Amino acid sequence: MPANAPDKTAAPPLPEPLRVPVADSHTHLDMQSGTVEEALARAASVGVTTVVQVGCDLKGSRWAADTAAAYDAVHATVALHPNEAPRIVLGDPGGTSQPPGAGGGWSRQGARQPGGDAALDEALAEIDRLAALPQVKGVGETGLDHFRTGEDGKEAQERSFRAHIEIAKRHGKTLVIHDRDAHADVLRVLKEEGAPERTVFHCYSGDAEMAEICAAAGYYMSFAGNVTFKNAQNLRDALAVAPLELVLVETDAPFLTPVPYRGRPNAPYLVPVTVRAMAAVRGIDEDALATALGANTARAFGY
Repeated sequence: MPANAPDKTAAPPLPEPLRVPVADSHTHLDMQSGTVEEALARAASVGVTTVVQVGCDLKGSRWAADTAAAYDAVHATVALHPNEAPRIVLGDPGGTSQPPGAGGGWSRQGARQPGGDAALDEALAEIDRLAALPQVKGVGETGLDHFRTGEDGKEAQERSFRAHIEIAKRHGKTLVIHDRDAHADVLRVLKEEGAPERTVFHCYSGDAEMAEICAAAGYYMSFAGNVTFKNAQNLRDALAVAPLELVLVETDAPFLTPVPYRGRPNAPYLVPVTVRAMAAVRGIDEDALATALGANTARAFGY
């Protein structure tokens, strides 16, 4: 590597601080290097004063709830990731060996023995228990992922999704959606089950037409660092038409690091990079967008 080449494994530098504080609406602190205290301090130093820590399995959901109880700047969501449900029921139906990707690919756990429907019910009961805790503001990330889960896992995935919707509604918590290559089916299930009062499409991955459908239903759309990617014009088109009061920002860290740091570790302190790119797409002042984002996230998660 040339002496002046950037280190692709190094954490990106701190961006210029935002003048108006915002929240990272979706992050995975448990998958990032360093301590929670360090992550929160770096984020706060650039104007990211609140984070939503998202659970993806039982261990991660318990950790999210415990962390949110310990830190005022952290709120939790709890769930079985869409790819976790078929692993519980079927063992490992293909997907754990693939690297994480857009939308927060979930691959922390290796292959396991099939547990069947009873094991999924037991896991959902624990999510239900955690969802009742006051520091837990949402149920998610749940939804559908047709990118990593094959046909043999779709039934378990959809059953889990429907159960999460019911849990969110019963506890009055926000539903956090993971939707990868499954737009039509996610919207179908939400319509069939009836969405909770507050529903967030994390790492929004649809186009402008879908954004109008989400807007009509009152769903929040959270944009991550991939809105800065060269090949993501569909996301910029969606952001341009989404009602400002339904727009959120997130990192999905450690994934989806925004340009110009794509491929390097992501963290909540990099939210300002994405905020500035979003402001350019919307053609509005950075402070005006940050003001809306901060208010929207608090309203979306009820804190």
